[in-house]
Amino acid sequence: MPNRLIDALSISHPIIQAPMAGGITTAELVTAVSEAGALGMIGAGYLDAESTRHQIHEVKAETDKPFGINLFVPSPYKEEKDIIQKAQLSLQPYLEKLGSLGVESAFTSYEQTLEIFYRQVNVVIEEQVRVCSFTFGMPSSDVIHSLKQAGIYTIGTATTLSEALAIEAAGMDAVVLQGSEAGGHRGNFLAGVEQSMIGLMALIPQTVDQVNIPVIAAGGIMDRRGVQAAQCLGAEGAQLGTAFLTCKESGANPLYKQAILEGQQEDKTTLTKAFSGKAARGIENDFIREMRKFEQELPDFPIQNTLTKSIRSAAAQHNDRNMMSLWCGQNPNLAEPITAQQLMHKLVDEA
Repeated sequence: MPNRLIDALSISHPIIQAPMAGGITTAELVTAVSEAGALGMIGAGYLDAESTRHQIHEVKAETDKPFGINLFVPSPYKEEKDIIQKAQLSLQPYLEKLGSLGVESAFTSYEQTLEIFYRQVNVVIEEQVRVCSFTFGMPSSDVIHSLKQAGIYTIGTATTLSEALAIEAAGMDAVVLQGSEAGGHRGNFLAGVEQSMIGLMALIPQTVDQVNIPVIAAGGIMDRRGVQAAQCLGAEGAQLGTAFLTCKESGANPLYKQAILEGQQEDKTTLTKAFSGKAARGIENDFIREMRKFEQELPDFPIQNTLTKSIRSAAAQHNDRNMMSLWCGQNPNLAEPITAQQLMHKLVDEA
């Protein structure tokens, strides 16, 4: 069967390494994936323009193969002092337990966040990165037009058919379908989280029947079986996150990798807003359980994410994974501590 994704991106295998932000998608990981014939992706969601350019240069120095980058689309948010103060009070016991000095008190405004985003887009265009994908919403028509004028392949992220249709209508080249099984932050932008929790195997067929752009499946795919199942339902590519997170080249904290690799079936994943203010799937721990009673009162992303930054950092230093954000999909039992090249071999070469 012809595969538009392979043809458009000049890759050998229709596999994309998920662009996990926060230092996981190192230049080493992106390079290894692209060198293996798939599409390595930089997760630039938390970077500024200078750091974004620096990581692009790092990857370019190691490979001439196609690779991509992912940006977070900013959504409007306000600094509501009373809500922030309540959140700070709820976090105080954890700060004291970890011996941390306190939470961040300076926040980036929505206008500043938007400016950083536009600067990142300009860097992507200037550096002629082959692919640019987006999460948390759709960029403006001007941004999409500028990228396409520069010959950059654009990919949106959808959690429902309606979102996929909106991405196609906006003129983007392909869409990542994020099933409810996916680890990390939810990419919904047209409906609430509860209305967007559709399993991947149900989401793919209803979407490929309605959209004409290539569909990339994401959520719980860890091995060749998952890739083949997605393709059987009509997806032209598969995006894997947790499987690459435990690879040797990943920049994930060793404790984080260990939590996934040692996780038993009963170590369930759950959705939480406790760490960032935005719903995300990860391994349930004490922080998530204890913060659940405050969850409906927390400030929105990225303010809550800033508030918990010192907690997450101190927890990593103290080897306390009960206060770390351990984002993970619903299929961690298949994760392995192998190299990206070995994982790619298992995905495409093994019968």
